[in-house]
Amino acid sequence: MTIVDRVQAILLKPKETWPVIEQEATDPKAIYTNYLIYLAAIPAIATFIGLSLIGAGAFGISFRVPIVSGLVNMVVGFVLSLVMVYVLALIANALAPTFKGEKNLLNAFKLVAYGSTAGFVGGIFSLLPALSMLGVIAALYSIYLIYTGIPVLMKAPEEKAVGYTAVLIVCGIVASLVVGAVSALFTGGGPGMMMGGAASSSDQVSIKVPGTEITLDTAKIEEAGKKVEEASKRMEEAQAKGDSAAAGKAMADMMGAAMGGQGGKPFAPDLLQTHVPDKLAGMERTAIEARSDSAMGMSFSSVTAEYTRDNGRVEVKVQDLGAVPALGMAMGAWAQSTVNRETQDEVERIYQKDGVSFKEEYRKDGSSAEMSVMLANGVMVELTGDNVDMDGLRGALAALDIKGLAGLKREK
Repeated sequence: MTIVDRVQAILLKPKETWPVIEQEATDPKAIYTNYLIYLAAIPAIATFIGLSLIGAGAFGISFRVPIVSGLVNMVVGFVLSLVMVYVLALIANALAPTFKGEKNLLNAFKLVAYGSTAGFVGGIFSLLPALSMLGVIAALYSIYLIYTGIPVLMKAPEEKAVGYTAVLIVCGIVASLVVGAVSALFTGGGPGMMMGGAASSSDQVSIKVPGTEITLDTAKIEEAGKKVEEASKRMEEAQAKGDSAAAGKAMADMMGAAMGGQGGKPFAPDLLQTHVPDKLAGMERTAIEARSDSAMGMSFSSVTAEYTRDNGRVEVKVQDLGAVPALGMAMGAWAQSTVNRETQDEVERIYQKDGVSFKEEYRKDGSSAEMSVMLANGVMVELTGDNVDMDGLRGALAALDIKGLAGLKREK
């Protein structure tokens, strides 16, 4: 089985794939050399490209990590991620008897190595630092993979799998902090490098970083933790009764709470569609799709439309990000920046006007242009033009009902 086949199998059909993995005659060395070194390279290389070659912008500043430092971080991150797999395997093996499972170091290593697939693959989002949060969301799927693999590989009863998974993840977080401290010895990072100081109250903790101060609402974090715990209990009860539908619903609720929960009721796709006209700046609408999707306890809605005239084409996408705080934070991270970059061929600008954030990117020869608008209610409008210059895209934006979209009120 090729690496691609194994990745597809574990991601798409984990319950069917774990028994196959259990029966495979292999050892940690073979798994490292034939699988892990390739997957672990994805986030390491993507992070290097994203931070050192492409660059990141946030909190009103734009920066690139120096090439040499980026290379060091890439190598150290790659090595330590491989180390973390073995450390977590040791922890998983030691925990087995506590949850009425069987100790088997090889199976524990298989569990962590293949269960980490989603997290490693999700590292591809680090190519664009503004989307790195999507990698975190993808990594959450690894929790589910491990959860489904525990009964098969560690022989723990299914009703104990939730607790086993939760404790393993907590131990993994602690272990990652230790590994992070070790990494700082090589990279010169660490808490002291990123935190300029912290101030706290009974409900909030503030962390100062270059250019701004981030405030974490500990009360909301604690509330989310309680929701995760409540959902996990409901899952155990549903599993004990053999109610797979209720167990699946509880799992979705647990993942949704861990991601920050739903930020209110999403706008219906047909409501968004009413703000997407049949004609746009003299162009005819040739295609439209309005859809609503659900995943991990979250609901998303969007409308995508295509407009054409002669050889010009504009795609308009209206997305409701405000209903999912984690997704909005990831995809709308650029909205907190101010950028004015120009080369011989391209221009990039990010600016704010009347409480609305705008992002423009275009080639000076008029061959392509992109524009994004982040509204205060969490709706993001994206326009992409082929053989349409930036003035044409601005005209298309002006023909959209941006005021109507901005005025939509979200139900809780």
